Amino acid sequence: MGDHSRLLPRQRSSKRSFIDTVKITVRRIRIRSSNDEEEDSGLGFWDSSVSPEEEEVFLQVLGMELGVALGVPSVQELAKSLKEVPTRYLRPEFELDEVSKDESVQVPVIDMGKLVGGRDDEEDELAKLHEACRDWGFFQVINHGVAEEVILKMKADVQEFFSLPLEEKMEYARLPDDIQGYSPSQVVTGGRKLDWSDFLYIFTQPRDGRNMRFWPRVPSSFRETLNQYSTELEKLNTALLSFMARNLGLEPEKLLSLFEGGRQGVRTNYYPPCKQADKVIGSTPHSDVAGLTLLTQVNEVQGLQIKRNGKWIPIDPIQGAFIVNVGNFVEIMSNGEYKSVEHRAVVNPEKERLSIATFNNPNSNAVIGPLPDILGKDGKKQAPKYKSMSFQEYMAERLREKKKKYYA
Repeated sequence: MGDHSRLLPRQRSSKRSFIDTVKITVRRIRIRSSNDEEEDSGLGFWDSSVSPEEEEVFLQVLGMELGVALGVPSVQELAKSLKEVPTRYLRPEFELDEVSKDESVQVPVIDMGKLVGGRDDEEDELAKLHEACRDWGFFQVINHGVAEEVILKMKADVQEFFSLPLEEKMEYARLPDDIQGYSPSQVVTGGRKLDWSDFLYIFTQPRDGRNMRFWPRVPSSFRETLNQYSTELEKLNTALLSFMARNLGLEPEKLLSLFEGGRQGVRTNYYPPCKQADKVIGSTPHSDVAGLTLLTQVNEVQGLQIKRNGKWIPIDPIQGAFIVNVGNFVEIMSNGEYKSVEHRAVVNPEKERLSIATFNNPNSNAVIGPLPDILGKDGKKQAPKYKSMSFQEYMAERLREKKKKYYA
């Protein structure tokens, strides 16, 4: 088997001893409001059979992935009066990266309208989707069925939230015992460097796993808009996984059942402009710990880049489309047939950039490993390239590896 350490740690350890080692001491908060029936903190894991210790491992992994930080300034506020970029944000190593200038090289575009209704070109579009997941790990999807008014309202509410005064945004700030909420900047491993961004991260699905303490009340429509948006993207995620399963030679239910009831998180990102844009990074290169990630660009400022053949390829977003990328879980479940690709966000020297990323995870009962009956490029079953383990075991080992790098 090859080295897949970025997806699945190679060494296994006792889950109990690992949890004892990290000494989780997380304070829990429950908030209820008599005038809001959804004001249930929902701090329990999305599956009641999961222990609090297992939930905290999951939260710590996401915290490491997101790079959430406390006690650092809002980059949005910093950028307003900036004369010189602080050293903690300077990333000179990225100045040497080669960025493709060939505008003809773009991720594939998938038309979901051709995948439903028994059209004559359905098989051709399915094959195109298969190639996009296998050869790119990224694609843009059009005619996806999510109402334009839902997308536009979500974009408008996100824009308005980040336009609020800092003290109002801080009402939804991340707390020491949670990864959700508004978080100024991100800590990056290896020198504790900071990314040039602020974000708001919220668990949105399933409904009984929501913590409304982090759902902004301003703008007044934000909560209902996010509810509609997250519900629609859950449907889109299910549809995409179903098509992918067909391409992999699977009964769709075999893949869908692993994500049914899984946790969905929505992260809204704000990247302020920076005069020294070539010396900072909006989001450090990474691959996603998720099944699929669905991204929509709030404004027209380009920033997302993916790594391909040693070069960074800028993605030019199509109006109304979602940018979709394969996450680590789908790469493992597809036995490496589909690729979770490294990507990053760069900063514009003159304009702010905003985006909304929706991460869809397997459920807590899922076995993380290659699915039986996966077909390779030659149409035959392949030997497993990854070991299989429970969702909780995977997250515990992922956290162990993250801590090892973080504290190195």
